[in-house]
Amino acid sequence: MAIKIYIDQGHNPVNPNAGAEGNGLREQNITYRIGIELAELLEADPDYEVRLSRPSAQTQLGNSLNSSLRARVQDANAWGADYFISLHTNASEITSATGTEAFVYSRDSAAFDLARDVVAGVSGVTGLPNRGTFVRSGLYVLRKSAMPAVLLEMGFITNPGDAALMNENPGLFAQGIYQGIKNYTGV
Repeated sequence: MAIKIYIDQGHNPVNPNAGAEGNGLREQNITYRIGIELAELLEADPDYEVRLSRPSAQTQLGNSLNSSLRARVQDANAWGADYFISLHTNASEITSATGTEAFVYSRDSAAFDLARDVVAGVSGVTGLPNRGTFVRSGLYVLRKSAMPAVLLEMGFITNPGDAALMNENPGLFAQGIYQGIKNYTGV
């Protein structure tokens, strides 16, 4: 039976729950494009089944921050996803901040191991620094998902190099995430 991967393309096209901006780019557009490319890789692999939180660039989830996050988690839970991966771009006032990192609900979990493999996959393919995997038990999508969940900060939208790489080569990030999923699931 295929492993069900839920890809949450972080943020909405417009508020509520629009994402960070930097270097003339918007987080929600980057996460959307990388999610689409990742879904195509997973759909081409018979070992996986995939669902996107935002199947179109115009998909708007919820009418408040909380209802937007709740809609994503409820969709994944109702679908019976085996894994939940929420795609994001990081932001910092320090424009030299760079790299890929992930957050999970708890350290001793399948999510932590999946996150570690996904971060390593992205870092390996893109050349961005591996900033590690950290516990953030307060994040809604990690706390409320019924399956192992990872919130992936793919790169810094506020760093000109990271931002350009995510914008110009979304397929690299999709490939890195896909490789991390493959490494973790062993299929």
